[in-house]
Amino acid sequence: MVFSVNALQGVCRAGVGSSLAHRKHTAVLKAASVNRGSMQSVKRVCTATATVTPAQVHGSPVQGDSLTTVAGDSLDREPAGQSPDYARLAKDLDKKSPLEIMDHALKQHGEDIGIAFSGAEDVALVEYAHLTGRPYRVFSLDTGRLNAETYQLFDAVEKHYGIRIEYTFPDAQECMDLVRTKGMFSFYEDGHQECCRVRKVRPLRRQLKGLKAWITGQRKDQSPGTRSAVPVVQVDPVFEGLEGGPGTLIKYNPLSNVSSPEVWNFLRVMGVPTNKLHEQGYVSIGCEPCTKAVLPNQHEREGRWWWEDATGKECGLHSGNVVESAAEQAKDDLRDLFQDNSVEAVSKQQLQEMMDGKRDKDTLVVLYAPWCQYSQAMEESYIGLAKRYQGSEHVRVAKFQADTDREFAGKLGLKTFPTIVMLPKFSTSGVVKYPTERRDTDSLDMWVKTIAGYES
Repeated sequence: MVFSVNALQGVCRAGVGSSLAHRKHTAVLKAASVNRGSMQSVKRVCTATATVTPAQVHGSPVQGDSLTTVAGDSLDREPAGQSPDYARLAKDLDKKSPLEIMDHALKQHGEDIGIAFSGAEDVALVEYAHLTGRPYRVFSLDTGRLNAETYQLFDAVEKHYGIRIEYTFPDAQECMDLVRTKGMFSFYEDGHQECCRVRKVRPLRRQLKGLKAWITGQRKDQSPGTRSAVPVVQVDPVFEGLEGGPGTLIKYNPLSNVSSPEVWNFLRVMGVPTNKLHEQGYVSIGCEPCTKAVLPNQHEREGRWWWEDATGKECGLHSGNVVESAAEQAKDDLRDLFQDNSVEAVSKQQLQEMMDGKRDKDTLVVLYAPWCQYSQAMEESYIGLAKRYQGSEHVRVAKFQADTDREFAGKLGLKTFPTIVMLPKFSTSGVVKYPTERRDTDSLDMWVKTIAGYES
């Protein structure tokens, strides 16, 4: 994974990076930015030399980090009339730094690409865009329900970079109809999807129809299971671009391979504006009614839509989109999951007997679908847990392929894939549902010990 940090030295900027061998690097960066949103020129040109160690930048070395000096032109535009192979391009860019990916995106699409801006990762995107010295556009969705601190961040970013953000708003009539029909806080009762569709998805769809490509701050570690598929570039599977129709919009995710601590190290080194809510324990920030601070060691997404089933924010059974439809079509071609002798495959009949009270052990069951990327992402950690309890007289670690009988699995609390439940031996009919998005082996083990009372 490549992650480059550009250190601030006085009034000059210099590209620096780190390596496992703690090599020192010297870099030169010349940057000049012109913002298309405001059509104002902002000149920030400097030449500087800086020597920085990995410890000064990251606090500790990061595997595979490398130097990026001036954003390069190693990945040129595709020949006119030739459609790029984005699968190949994603592979080529995957080992590049965020700055190199940003530079390629801006060079490739010019004024037809925009940076989606809302939070911490997106400030990093704007900073990287500025460092390329190329013109760039920034847009943001104003849902009408944002925190005051978020609006203050918008203002601070505009002043810091001398730009004007292109704000997009929801349709006034649709908002009025929703609120007058269902009230101001209907999402607490029937889920956030309808409100988000009115205030976020449709406005975004309108904005993207004026672009050929967009840039997001998505990272792999934002979702449960760090192996979630977030390529650095892809044909957008959901939205359409300027030319209309499927496949007409390109999506770049320059921070895909970057972790949250690395993003924050970068922001601190560069001295850029951030949302003041981060100082109050907020990590993932959305609309005010749907965002709260999280406790230490909670996953960042646990501060969003916390009243809903944790995994409802992911592979929803009823939130159909292009990605999920493709997964459904391909599910017959996928291998089964959790194929290890430490994980017991239980049948519908066995589960029914346990639900009827025939329980010889505390039984942990993952209700999964082989085609669901979040089920796939937790395979390694769940097998790791099963190995800890292999041969236990008290705890059984099992699996049930729930997409083969969703109605039955619903009796166990299935709403989304994956769902993890415990059928305690001491209870004749009770089912305890795993309440968090943290599905690493240690978190699962701690929960099992809490419910079952046995050490692995």
